[in-house]
Amino acid sequence: MPAIDRNAVAIIPIEISLLAHPAQRRWYPLVFTIAALVLLPLSVLLLSWQSVDMQIWSHLLDTQMSRLLGNTLTLILGVGVGVTVLGVSLAWLTSLCEFPGRRWLDWALMLPFAIPAYVLAFVFVGLLDFAGPVQTLLREWFGPMHLPRVRSTGGVITVLVLVFYPYVYLLARNAFLAQGKGLMEAARVLGLSPLQAFWRVAMPMARPAIGAGVALALMETLADFGAVSVFNFDTFTTAIYKTWYGFFSLSSAAQLASLLLLAVMLVLYGERRARGAVRSSNERPRGKALYHLRGFKALAASSWCLLVFACAFVVPMLQLMVWFWQRGRFDLDERYAGLILHTLYLGAMAALITVCVALVLAFARRQAPTPGIRAGVGLANLGYALPGSVLAVSIMLAFSYLDNQLVVPLSNWLGGAGKPLLLGSLSALLLAYLVRFIAVAYGPLENSLGRIRPSLPEASRSLGVSGPRLFFKVYLPLLVPGAMSAALLVFVDVLKEMPATLLMRPFGWDTLAVRVFEMTSEGAWSRASLPALTLVLVGLLPVIGLIRRSAQHPGQTR
Repeated sequence: MPAIDRNAVAIIPIEISLLAHPAQRRWYPLVFTIAALVLLPLSVLLLSWQSVDMQIWSHLLDTQMSRLLGNTLTLILGVGVGVTVLGVSLAWLTSLCEFPGRRWLDWALMLPFAIPAYVLAFVFVGLLDFAGPVQTLLREWFGPMHLPRVRSTGGVITVLVLVFYPYVYLLARNAFLAQGKGLMEAARVLGLSPLQAFWRVAMPMARPAIGAGVALALMETLADFGAVSVFNFDTFTTAIYKTWYGFFSLSSAAQLASLLLLAVMLVLYGERRARGAVRSSNERPRGKALYHLRGFKALAASSWCLLVFACAFVVPMLQLMVWFWQRGRFDLDERYAGLILHTLYLGAMAALITVCVALVLAFARRQAPTPGIRAGVGLANLGYALPGSVLAVSIMLAFSYLDNQLVVPLSNWLGGAGKPLLLGSLSALLLAYLVRFIAVAYGPLENSLGRIRPSLPEASRSLGVSGPRLFFKVYLPLLVPGAMSAALLVFVDVLKEMPATLLMRPFGWDTLAVRVFEMTSEGAWSRASLPALTLVLVGLLPVIGLIRRSAQHPGQTR
């Protein structure tokens, strides 16, 4: 028997990888171009510090900066604590305890996902303000009385907690369900009470999921513009808007945006560190409750869940319907039809472009799983961490530079009008949507692509089906459900996105979100009810899909 050359055997994998490298290399330009689009806002924000308008910054430092920092820090701390308490307590009750109403409250507590923060904000202000129906009725019943101001720090924190607690609730609930029955029964055998088992067993194991949910809620809080505007609560997002439109300084707005982006990155870093080295349980997901509550405990659990659900969803929806019937229904005219058409067009275009780009990333990750491709895909998915106001400022700054340095001189040279074409265009707004929501579309597509076994395309190639035919005959039919889910998620997120749309929309391209902002800025709550109700009803579509998926796969967090 001839001897085996070990060196030759060691060289074989290297030769195979070298043979496969040209096929993988074709994905690099596409992936790195997409990653460059996401990194464009970062580079523009850094370059904006080359020239600093000292007059504007002196004014900001003397009159606003301390208030902006204090308000933003207070908001982060308040919302962080609030969403943790609400999300974890509700997840614990609905996943491990049995009490009256648990079965429908389990999914009903996810419905506030469908309500944009700025919609809940103006509903609360309209209801609880001094001239609102609640205080008016209380004064009629009990005479003159002092009540807490709704337009306060506590008011804005309460609204944002009620809007963003579902992030923590959903992830914590899935984490508790995935822990299985054996762990909690072992804790019970060791003499731990349900509360002690919660703190010593369930909470430490669910910490990564809870941390991820809190990080998502805090990123949304930092990026929020509509809700804080309704409460006249100054944060970095409102300061960016005022600097741009009040001082007409795009570079100063970009510098403020870079500080906001720094805060977002710190939140992401803190969430990664907080995850630690905790490993998830490999037990079979549990579908039944472990603790059957009775008497006062059952009543308290039902009351707590019902109170949160009523405040976060039932009361706002009822008030929107009342305002719609009182005044909003009279706005159903041609102008409102135009708002709907603009909104649907932007949502559909953004969904189509974003899903196509995310599909390229998913295929690149599958066909060429090299370190370079993985790094490029990771960078491309960072866009969701960029607030809409940050994206708007950075992209407009970049397009302004391109207009002044390239488009206008080229137009003059060709004998054209010499007008800027990129600044304030629809392409700038669609680019912002693309960068912001690639990660939203990438998740469902990656999951759908991961379910396709490699043996299926290999068998198709052996039958002579390859190239574009392989994609359209094999991959595309199997990817349709994931692509539809991704498109629906992006579509609804675009509909609800306010800062980027408000700052970057072309002239005459008002949307439902912009209409809500305009009406709430004037205090016309009843007139804002029609576009707000439309946004909520459309937003219910992906939430219902999320509820159905969560019911089918209770142990999954993705």
